[in-house]
Amino acid sequence: MSALKTTLTGYAGYRGREGHWSFLLHRITGLGTGLFLTIHIIDIAFVYLAPQLFLDALNLYQSTLFGIGEVGLVFCVFFHGVNGLRIAFVDLFKPAAWSISTQRNWTRVTLLITLVLWLPAAAIMLRNLLFHNFGLFGG
Repeated sequence: MSALKTTLTGYAGYRGREGHWSFLLHRITGLGTGLFLTIHIIDIAFVYLAPQLFLDALNLYQSTLFGIGEVGLVFCVFFHGVNGLRIAFVDLFKPAAWSISTQRNWTRVTLLITLVLWLPAAAIMLRNLLFHNFGLFGG
């Protein structure tokens, strides 16, 4: 238990600027994506194991709360993927060019690319959520 406490306090303690935030966000988005995949595998297994439970899960997933969570999931996937590509590129092709200032700039670029990819997707998803769940926009 003390190892978990040490880990969590180490993550929560602010030690840097963009690099620390990028590290934390990469971990959190990876955990969020992994949690989604686990839930997804389990609920798809319900198709064969408990068909009624699968239909209940689908009804739950159509709720507003899950719709908002899905928008967050898309952010997680985009950020984790783009940041993972940044990390892989630096580690594989430019390890000698690594510097704190360069990584700060690339972290900002990573977040910008993530937002450029995510904002249109989030707008479409939120519009569909408002359309189907609340009848707005002609729904």
